[in-house]
Amino acid sequence: MSRNERVIATYLVETPYSLERAAAVIAGEQSTGTFTAVPGETDRLKELHGAVVEGIEELEPLDAPTLPGAKPPSGHDGLYRRGLVRVSFPLHNFGPSIPNLMSAVAGNLYELRELSGLRLEDLELPPSFAAAYRGPKFGAAGTRKLVDVYDRPILGTIVKPSIGLSPEELGQLVEKLARAGLDFMKDDELNANPPFAPLEAKVKAVTEAVERAADATGRKLMYAFNITGEIGELKRNHDLVVRSGGTCVMVSILSIGLAGLAYLNEFSEVPIHGHRNQWGMLTRSPALGMSFTAYQKLCRLAGADHLHVNGLNSKFYESNESVVRSIRACATPMFGGYETMPVVSSMQWAGTAHATYEALRSVDLMHLAGGGMLAHPDGPAAGFESMRLAWEAAVQGIPLEAHAASHPALRRAIEKYGKG
Repeated sequence: MSRNERVIATYLVETPYSLERAAAVIAGEQSTGTFTAVPGETDRLKELHGAVVEGIEELEPLDAPTLPGAKPPSGHDGLYRRGLVRVSFPLHNFGPSIPNLMSAVAGNLYELRELSGLRLEDLELPPSFAAAYRGPKFGAAGTRKLVDVYDRPILGTIVKPSIGLSPEELGQLVEKLARAGLDFMKDDELNANPPFAPLEAKVKAVTEAVERAADATGRKLMYAFNITGEIGELKRNHDLVVRSGGTCVMVSILSIGLAGLAYLNEFSEVPIHGHRNQWGMLTRSPALGMSFTAYQKLCRLAGADHLHVNGLNSKFYESNESVVRSIRACATPMFGGYETMPVVSSMQWAGTAHATYEALRSVDLMHLAGGGMLAHPDGPAAGFESMRLAWEAAVQGIPLEAHAASHPALRRAIEKYGKG
């Protein structure tokens, strides 16, 4: 690790003070300073360990604070100044460690009363992080090899109903869908190892169902088992899946933490499907939390082979523009690699394929549809076929309705889902 390496954090800052004052407070609070000078805080110490304000880009001010709790200075003019502030931190303050990085770039500064808004927009990480974290072991290429799909998105679904199926009922559902030709299927994030359907029983029922279907069809469905739990349970749960012939595990990243994800990645033998539930509480306010651009870098470092990004025209608040930015962020190389497969989901069906492809001009993604596949009027096999046909049309530049004219599965999907 070089003593010259630095981490650069870009923040959206809102403040009743000048942006220069707010930036200086952030840099001091998160490195060598506190609210007053203390013995030992020498110029030499600040030179070696102090954070540095690298740049400020002013934005339009507001006439009211976005967040509560800021304390304006006396004689405040009523304006809340906004800007993008870049602050660099010496890497030797915390080392190439995600948990300690977060304490520096996303710690107490969110509680400073000089700020009425703060959002971590981006992170620039030095090469020492690549040496410390190997990142995804499989990514898009490894996942495609396992499911044997190369020229289109990996298409799949989520177990529905999310909760309530017995292991036996789940096995029956999985076998039916695997025989229908699906590439991928996953547990819902709400269902990991509940008392009514213990993980061990679910793994047995599902892996046996997958193998029976594979014997019949020649293709093996990838099923992502939700192994989220206490840190001490992760290896036991992972090993259960692998020992039983499973090819993917899933975790709720914010439940186990980035350190938990990195721990799982140390020994994982199958792709890690990273679910981002709870993410909304960190990002929904435009002046608080962090952007997905920053967050996905941390998830990729820690080893997420697949990463949820929402979907276009979904049931959630997020705009299509934001979803597209998230997908593109996942596709942007880190340290020459660290590829992860973006997972597009939420109220998806065949009719969302064209918009997704037109926005991205890429098929390197996982496209999941729950009700948009399972509730197809002619059954889940037709639902899967409608998704495959829609992507075929999108890539070839054929209008959806035109392709549907000669493909009943697609036409029936439009009739059911395309009326809203």
